[in-house]
Amino acid sequence: MSERKVIAVIGSTGSQGGGLMRAILSDASGAFAAKGITRNVDSDKAKALTELGVEMVAADLDDEESLVAAFSGCHGAYCVTNFWEDLSPEKERQQARNLARAAKAARIRHAIWSTLEDTREWVPLSDDRMPTLLDHYKVPHFDAKGEANRFFADAGVPTTFLLTSFYWDNLIGFGSEPQRGEDGQLTFVLPMGDKKLPGIAAEDIGKCAYGIFKAGDKFLGRTVGIAGEHLTGAEMAAQLTESLGETVNHFAAPFDTYRSFDFPGAEDLGNMFQFKHDFNEDFRKTRDVDFARSLNPELMDFRGWLVKNGPAIPRH
Repeated sequence: MSERKVIAVIGSTGSQGGGLMRAILSDASGAFAAKGITRNVDSDKAKALTELGVEMVAADLDDEESLVAAFSGCHGAYCVTNFWEDLSPEKERQQARNLARAAKAARIRHAIWSTLEDTREWVPLSDDRMPTLLDHYKVPHFDAKGEANRFFADAGVPTTFLLTSFYWDNLIGFGSEPQRGEDGQLTFVLPMGDKKLPGIAAEDIGKCAYGIFKAGDKFLGRTVGIAGEHLTGAEMAAQLTESLGETVNHFAAPFDTYRSFDFPGAEDLGNMFQFKHDFNEDFRKTRDVDFARSLNPELMDFRGWLVKNGPAIPRH
C-alpha cells in the first residue's frame, strides 16, 4: 500500500472535527490517517483518540507557529474556528489568518476551510432592515468567516470552501431545544416563518469533509455546501412531537423578538435567521442534499438524527 495521506484536523475533539476523525478511523481502506489537533492533549476526549492510535498534537489557533508545527508533514488540513467561544469576529478572523498562513508554510496540499457567507454582500451595513452589530457586521459569526476566505485564497493555499448548515445537535447542547412553558407545553422556537432551514447532523459535516478529501483535487478552489434536509420550523416541530412522544408546538418568533432574548449572541442569531429567511432561495441553493449524500452515503435526515439522538434532547 502507498503511504497514507495524513489529515491534520483542527477541533478534533469537537463537533465537526470529531466527525472527520471518526470517518477517517472507520475507513477500512486506510488511505488516510488522522492527526488530531487540540489545545489540550490531556483531555478525556483527546486521550480517547490517543487510545485508538491517533497522533494527538497540541496547538493553539492564536499561535501561528504551533499550527505550522502541527501541520508539518501533513497532506491535508481541516480548518475550523469556534466563534461562540469568545464572541469576537476579530479574534476569529485572526485565527483564520493564522490557519491559512500555517497551511501555506507547511505546504498543505488540500485545506478545507469550514466557512459561511459574508451576509454584507446581501445586506450592506447601510441597509437598516436589520441592525448593524459591533459597528462592522450584520451577522458577526457568518461575516467574519466569509471575510476570512480571502486569507486562504491570497496565501495560495489549495482550498475547498465548505458551507455548513444549522446543526441539529444544537437541540442538545446549544439551547435550541424545545422549551416548556408555564402551561406545561413544549415549544420549539425557530424564527424562520414558513421558510425552510437547511440542517445537518454535526457528525455528517465531518463525513462530508472526508468525502471531499477522498475526491482528491476535484473540489480545490471551489465553494460547496452541504445539508441533511431542508425543513420548516413546523415540520421540525412535527418530527420532534413524534420523537419525544408529546406535543411540540412551533413558534416562529418575530426577528425583533428573537434579537431581544436574554442570552449571549441573541442579536447575532436573530440577524442570522432573518438573513436565512429573507434570502432563503440563495441560502438553500448552495446547500444541496443530494450533493452531500454523494460525499457521504450515510447522510442522515432529521428523522434519522432524532432516532439516534432524540433521547438526549433536554426536556425541562
